[in-house]
Amino acid sequence: MGCGSYLPERIVTNAELATRLETSDEWIVQRTGIRQRHIAAEGEFTSHLAIKAAERALAAAKCKPGDIDLVVLATATPDNTFPATASKVQASLGITNGAAFDIHAVCTGFIYALSVADNALRCGQAKRALVIGAETFSRILDWQDRSTCVLFGDGAGALVLESKPANGAEAAGRGSNMKERGILSTHLHTDGKGYELLYVDGGPSTTGTSGHLRMEGKKIFLHAVQRLAEVAHEALDANGLEPKDIDWLVPHQANLRIIEGTGKKLGLPSDKVVVTIDRHANTSAASVPLALAEATDDGRIKPGQLVLLEAMGGGLTWGAGLVRW
Repeated sequence: MGCGSYLPERIVTNAELATRLETSDEWIVQRTGIRQRHIAAEGEFTSHLAIKAAERALAAAKCKPGDIDLVVLATATPDNTFPATASKVQASLGITNGAAFDIHAVCTGFIYALSVADNALRCGQAKRALVIGAETFSRILDWQDRSTCVLFGDGAGALVLESKPANGAEAAGRGSNMKERGILSTHLHTDGKGYELLYVDGGPSTTGTSGHLRMEGKKIFLHAVQRLAEVAHEALDANGLEPKDIDWLVPHQANLRIIEGTGKKLGLPSDKVVVTIDRHANTSAASVPLALAEATDDGRIKPGQLVLLEAMGGGLTWGAGLVRW
């Protein structure tokens, strides 16, 4: 029904990072495609970002808070260990119906949240859902580690979904190649053997501290290109479609080379791929909805077009969602 996004006001450029780290704008751009990132202000929390993105999504959807009966918030950087940040967002928006909870699948979080909300709507557990991806990754970065701190930023994106009565084609199953708007299918995966390739070295039950992000970049890169192409084909196969049917690929914005590699494996021209990494950096669970909101706001994504969403993150997790916009 509508998309919304929010980025913190403060922008940190590569040139600014180069004044305090052994790095350069050229080095960062060449390896990642990132030129700048937004950083949350002191006292600006994940909930604040999520609320602002949600407000804009509700306005775009022409929905009131009372119309929403499910809030699913994807985040790896909640305000507190508990309760769920989604409950704070729900209260701040004035939503009093249904359930609100967090999903934790790191950079794949929004795809997981989308799948959970879609299934709840299909099962009749909710009528309208607010799906949010929001992160303040700047709070868990080691700002002395140039291999990780240059990669991430803060932000939030949101999407409003509404259930509609199924027609004959929809009732026949998700695999039908129908033209009605909606989520055709979602596909989720986890391989826990890759747990230590991308993780935070802290937590309530281990160190009692929040810790810092740690990553084995080369191994993550190889895993990402392979798995993202696989799950994209899985989504297309499930719906009897081919890569040429895709109007837009909206990928997780982790690394420009990963994005380009995935696009090439699918045979998609660059002008069918939404890229925001140069301005947003990697915003984890906020990455896909931020890119989605930008491409709908500027008119690139139009009603009736086929949109493929995909992401990969810590866990290791990866997934895709195929949407008829």
